[in-house]
Amino acid sequence: MIVRPEGLVARGLENVRTGRFQQALALATAVGAVVTAAEIYLEHDRASFGNRVMWWPVVLGPVGAVAGVAGALDERLARTLLPLASAAITANGIQGTYLHLRGIARKPGGWRMARYNIEMGPPMLAPALMSMVGGMGLVAAVLRRENSA
Repeated sequence: MIVRPEGLVARGLENVRTGRFQQALALATAVGAVVTAAEIYLEHDRASFGNRVMWWPVVLGPVGAVAGVAGALDERLARTLLPLASAAITANGIQGTYLHLRGIARKPGGWRMARYNIEMGPPMLAPALMSMVGGMGLVAAVLRRENSA
């Protein structure tokens, strides 16, 4: 059986329309939060957790995972706990982006040596991944649930 791309798109749109996508996106948020937190832990450990703020995304990872699984299992939690945790994750990702950009600027030569400092400094847009995980949770929270009125 050959699956055509337009068939996959149509099926995906049908899943969004009927509400089947909310639970899947909540679970994707949970998985994304765990993977992102693990990666952040490894990178911030390399930097010896030089600033206490570096622990925030590591702590928010399991929070997002619990909220994502809870949101997939219970519609009420998908409307309450999931958006709360996802908003915190998104805000932390935005804060991290600012801090990483500031870290690049503080390296010797700052933005005048952008090519070198972007490569050797904190990863410029890595915290945006955290914001995207939080954004998935926010979208999951507003999507219609299957079999709901």
